[in-house]
Amino acid sequence: MKTGSNSYGENRINRITISIVEDDSRIRWGLTAILEDEDDFECVGSFASAEEAFQHLPALNPQVVLMDVNLPGINGIECTRRLASSPKPPQIIMLTVRQDSEIIFDALAAGASGYLLKPPSARELVDAVRDVFAGGAPMTASIARRVVQSFKQVRAKTSETESLSPREIQVLELLVKGFAYKEVAADLGISYSTVQRHIESIYRKLHVHSRTHAVSKYLGAQ
Repeated sequence: MKTGSNSYGENRINRITISIVEDDSRIRWGLTAILEDEDDFECVGSFASAEEAFQHLPALNPQVVLMDVNLPGINGIECTRRLASSPKPPQIIMLTVRQDSEIIFDALAAGASGYLLKPPSARELVDAVRDVFAGGAPMTASIARRVVQSFKQVRAKTSETESLSPREIQVLELLVKGFAYKEVAADLGISYSTVQRHIESIYRKLHVHSRTHAVSKYLGAQ
């Protein structure tokens, strides 16, 4: 921790206060060393588990938290969710070696504002802390690309389903419920051959070749 001519309280006003939640002691030490080398940063606590962090972070009230995803016990995503719902939530940057799209989105949905791959360079870490404190969403380039690609995929699915006619959507919704083609025809008051034509059109618009894939793509766009 830094000391100076001003009081501790005055120092904290002028510095970004940061806490670390990371179970690897070597990584904790390395992150702390990087942060403490910056005049406008103050590391106010480092913890090896989410449980330990819950005990101390409310009193420390850091402005930024560096959070490991794979913590023992309560994992980093659940820890992030709880901290993000606190009265004075910190800005949270996830640190992980994993690039799984599901984990990335789970972390962001839980309340994380940034996502960096370990080990971040000193420059990357420092820039990320300043960025998130200023309202940004720092991410390692490869992570940001995955996020963009995932949104493109979601948008593509949405565009395909938007091309369906109201009747085709009715047919699909009955297929989702498990109706057979004859049951779809009876429910909608149309002929079996008309249902088949709607199915062919649905397949063409959704770029699928089976009922299962059509239903899966439709539900995935919801």
